[in-house]
Amino acid sequence: MLAGEPDLEVVGEAGDGEVAVALAASLTPDVVLMDLRMPVLDGVGATARIAGTGPRVLVLTTYDTDADILRAVEAGATGYLLKDTPRDTLVRGVRAAAQGQTVLAPTVATRLVGSMRSTAERPTAREAQVLALVAEGRSNAEVGRALFIGEATVKTHLLRTFAKLGVDDRTGAVTEARRRGWLA
Repeated sequence: MLAGEPDLEVVGEAGDGEVAVALAASLTPDVVLMDLRMPVLDGVGATARIAGTGPRVLVLTTYDTDADILRAVEAGATGYLLKDTPRDTLVRGVRAAAQGQTVLAPTVATRLVGSMRSTAERPTAREAQVLALVAEGRSNAEVGRALFIGEATVKTHLLRTFAKLGVDDRTGAVTEARRRGWLA
């Protein structure tokens, strides 16, 4: 798609994140198009290693969960487009990324802004730990033992998490947390 553009040159292609990092170092492109799901080193890890070295990283993926978007942006991605982006929009996005402009698919921008607005609603680090253990099927007592806290404290963390998620039970909390990208 990009090779036909007179002002764009495709200089390399990688099948995994480690190769992408090596090619970015040796070929010194202006922009790296990065998928998130790759073997050996995922796109977020590769982005983190490439972003500070010169090339701009433009994520091009099918994944648009809040967690994926935030991880990519935090790793240093200049932009985030989805693979169903029309060709002309992708070409404009690559050119804009080369100039250092932020490029976001409209749906991604909406999710990112919504996520930033709801930061206060995110679980604390401890609430996230409790929720992750609950997602593994552990009881409150087991969670307490694993985290060296009392069962009453586990319940308090769960109640706060339920309120943030707008649910009233453990199953609902795990389901909604996964939907929001809070749990893998």
